[in-house]
Amino acid sequence: MGDGNSDLGAQLRVEPIYDSFLCPLTKQVMHDPVTLENGQTYEREAIEKWLRECRESGRRPVCPLTLRELKSTELSPSIALRHTINEWNARNEASKLDMARRSLSLTSLEGDILQALKFVQRLCLQTPFNKRVVHDADLIPKIVDVLKTSSRQVRCTALETLRIVVEDDSDNKEIMAEGDTVRTIVKFLSHEQSKEREEAVSLLYELSNSEKLCEKIGSVNGAVLILVGMATSNSESLLTVEMTDKTLENLAQCENNVRQMAECGRLQPLLTLLLEGAPDTKLSMAAILGELVLDNEVKVFVARTAAFSLINLMMHTDMQAREAALKAINQISSDETSAKVLIEAGILPPLVKDLFTVGANQLPMRLKEVSATILANVVNSGHDFDSVPIGPNYQTLVSKEIIHNLLHLINNTGPAIESKLLQVLVGLTNSAATVSSVVSAIKSSGATISLVQFIEAPQLDLRAASIKLLQNLSPHMGPELASCLRGPAGQLGSLIREILEKEVITEEQAAAVGFLADLPERDSGLTRQMLDEGVFQRFVSRIVSIRQGVTRRNRFMTPYLEGLVKVVARVTFSLSEESGAAARALCCRTNLALLFIDLLQSNGLDNLQMVSAMALENLSKESKNLTQLLEFPAPGLCASIFPCLSKQPVITGLCPIHRGICSLKETFCLLEGQAVDKLVALLDHTNDKVVEASLAALATLLEDGVDIDQGVQVLLEAEGVKPILDLLLGKRTETLRSRAVWTVERLLRCEGIAYEVAGDPNISTALVDAFQHGEYRTRQIAERALKHVDKIPNFSSIFSNMG
Repeated sequence: MGDGNSDLGAQLRVEPIYDSFLCPLTKQVMHDPVTLENGQTYEREAIEKWLRECRESGRRPVCPLTLRELKSTELSPSIALRHTINEWNARNEASKLDMARRSLSLTSLEGDILQALKFVQRLCLQTPFNKRVVHDADLIPKIVDVLKTSSRQVRCTALETLRIVVEDDSDNKEIMAEGDTVRTIVKFLSHEQSKEREEAVSLLYELSNSEKLCEKIGSVNGAVLILVGMATSNSESLLTVEMTDKTLENLAQCENNVRQMAECGRLQPLLTLLLEGAPDTKLSMAAILGELVLDNEVKVFVARTAAFSLINLMMHTDMQAREAALKAINQISSDETSAKVLIEAGILPPLVKDLFTVGANQLPMRLKEVSATILANVVNSGHDFDSVPIGPNYQTLVSKEIIHNLLHLINNTGPAIESKLLQVLVGLTNSAATVSSVVSAIKSSGATISLVQFIEAPQLDLRAASIKLLQNLSPHMGPELASCLRGPAGQLGSLIREILEKEVITEEQAAAVGFLADLPERDSGLTRQMLDEGVFQRFVSRIVSIRQGVTRRNRFMTPYLEGLVKVVARVTFSLSEESGAAARALCCRTNLALLFIDLLQSNGLDNLQMVSAMALENLSKESKNLTQLLEFPAPGLCASIFPCLSKQPVITGLCPIHRGICSLKETFCLLEGQAVDKLVALLDHTNDKVVEASLAALATLLEDGVDIDQGVQVLLEAEGVKPILDLLLGKRTETLRSRAVWTVERLLRCEGIAYEVAGDPNISTALVDAFQHGEYRTRQIAERALKHVDKIPNFSSIFSNMG
């Protein structure tokens, strides 16, 4: 700082203190001088205390200065002296005030500034009237000016001084509202020195007691954000946090500040006004809430606090109020927990009513879209919607009439609403408890065709929602959907384009191929159309590119790949049908058997392994029909004369199971494809479905039409017999037990295996159990198996002709 005013104290000397002004007891200038009977003058308060102590100690009252006994303790006011002292004080205060005014400059010495600030503090603390003196002396702008100094001590003292000056003084607060003063104070909130922050918050608290200054503080960019951060900080002192909270409470008088607080995550002021404010205020708060971006935790807090108020506002007759409420509810409904809170608060009846109402009170389409969005959010929370009444006749969201109305809206509104309502149906069909009701309503409404047609919608959201819905419906109404899809309208082509058009896999693509994969695999008409349109060839190419790492992986890759494989596998169900020739040609051309054998080793992808094993079962069943059997010429005359010449020549390289020339690519032979070991390895899989499919594929080596003895030998060499016997003992599922019983019966046709098993009581017990408790066909096969090991030589007539 400069030293231009360093001799200020010498130039403006204060008038000296006269001895008569000082109280002999306190040694301070008297404010209320009084005189004793002996003419001695004291400060009233001090002499009264002296005389009281004399009485209380039992002594006679004496003059403290002369120590002579007083005949009277009457005190006479020294009016003239008091007047003189007051005049002296006034002259001195005026001089000090002038000194302070001159010292409050950035060019003054730090000590002079601090002295001036302390003087102003003492002056204001003496009496409230002195704040007016400071005001009239125009000191407040000068104190604000020294906030720009580089001295931290001066800045802290200046902030403290301003707080004292404005406390309980509206006029002084008015001055603080001028110019950039408030902005300057707010800047101190971000200073590293905690003392400056503390003083700044205390000053802002005093200023925030003025409504005008509340607006001013809130208008400073970042002020509310910083204060909210300080109120939740763990590094601030408790006193600072408490003062910050009080400041924010004052600032909440202004709606714009409430908005800013809400945007910063401090929602309580907004919610309080939403619950307790005047009607216009409630509307304003709901409108603000509808524009906020909230995290899930906050959404739940808002729902639990204000759900009933928002729903009541939503049912208001005023369209503006309904709009504000709907937008606010839309914000909080996207979280699963908050959606459930809204359901419990009664959101569904008015929401459905708003969607279905037509006429004078109907919502405009833009708000019906909001209602549809809320309903989609709420439904996707997973609540039990078949138990929540929404109508006067105990209707629920899955009642036939309600679903019909939703389907009607889907076909008669704009794409935005249609996509949201389709999402509602997606949510309802995601639940096992409600999907059957929705399926029944869709079937009775005749809306299946129109739902399938949305596959061709140009809007991505609408298309995606319809495909997800169709995927959910396909396990329950597959034949109907397949029939619509293979029609002349071309939806199948659109679906295939959707599946294949993007290199980076999307959720929509995964849903589309999942829908196609879940359609009945034995629908020969759909398979034939897919063969004619080259779908399988293109899907195989995509599978190969994924396996080779050409397609970039993401979280939708696994369901997408599983869908592709399942769709391709459906061609193996058509090998023996009318389109069998085309199906076989495709399988040979793409070497499909090899692909499925490779997929058996997709560890961790159970569905791929299961579908691949099922496809290999289908392919292997055709091997006996496709194997090329060698034809030998009939024996001639010489052979009839010389029987030794009729012996057939020994030919090496033939398939021992199919007794001919086999290959994996042409005849799908599991043995040639070295698939047996891989299938046996899956027999101890933890997923029963994978085990069932693998066992079924291995069982094709033992079925009628092949050399069963050789099939058994192949399983023995692959160490597959024991795992199969273990499955019989495992009793995991009825399907698995039935398959195991069938396979074991075939194995027991081999005398060596039958001999070993006969000595194993566990196997016999398992076969007896299957014979006694299995399904009809299983009991038949178990009987034959027990005969192989001579455990039950005779059965009742019920079973005597079986097998």
